[in-house]
Amino acid sequence: MKNIVIFVVFALLSSSLYSEELKIKANSFTSDQNTGVSVFSGNVNIKKKNDELNASKVTIYLDKKRKPEKFVAVGNVSFQIMTKEGAKYNGIAGKAIYFPAKKEYYFYDNVHLKQLNDENEILGDEVVLKTIDGKAFAKGLQKEPVIMIFNIDEDKK
Repeated sequence: MKNIVIFVVFALLSSSLYSEELKIKANSFTSDQNTGVSVFSGNVNIKKKNDELNASKVTIYLDKKRKPEKFVAVGNVSFQIMTKEGAKYNGIAGKAIYFPAKKEYYFYDNVHLKQLNDENEILGDEVVLKTIDGKAFAKGLQKEPVIMIFNIDEDKK
């Protein structure tokens, strides 16, 4: 089955007055204008500027003004994200939720988040990445702790 390619242009929900292109590729697509819910299934790839999200299925919820208010990605989730300050992250998770208005990502189930600029890593069951203020939060499972791996440069004397 050929991929369906959909281009969506929407105004950012921040104070800026410009638009960014959101490009979505998937094997199938359904939409319900009454509920504002669109579902993309099969090899879903979403790109917007420097960010990319891949998953088996992505559901997009629109607000009353027809602007995306929430993205829910499930199944083989992988991602590349750049924060406002230019920090680059990539990783994997079982599930991801993105809130465009706040530019916040919530990752669940075997999350492995890697900051490429500093080579830092976070492994956990729940990780939150706030791209505007550059903050991250993580939780482990009851039996498994959060694991953080840092690259520390030390001067040799």
